[in-house]
Amino acid sequence: MQSEIESLKQRNRRVEADKAWETSKTRRAVIAVLTYFVVVIFLISINVANPWLNAFVPTIGFLLSTLTIGYLKKIWIRNFYNK
Repeated sequence: MQSEIESLKQRNRRVEADKAWETSKTRRAVIAVLTYFVVVIFLISINVANPWLNAFVPTIGFLLSTLTIGYLKKIWIRNFYNK
């Protein structure tokens, strides 16, 4: 019984850590930086003018989407999930 309780506590710690990572600003920043460099590489490979500048467009789009997702999630929970 004690080992089962301990395994549940460990599982809860893992789940809480995963949730903290999913909602962290660090995760958003890492994804934004990776998105930026992947888009730069793509734009360079297809010979787009100013790839370093043009790569900001999808990166800013990603960041804006992460800001609105939390707000939309609250609306969805309030209007659909709790019913």
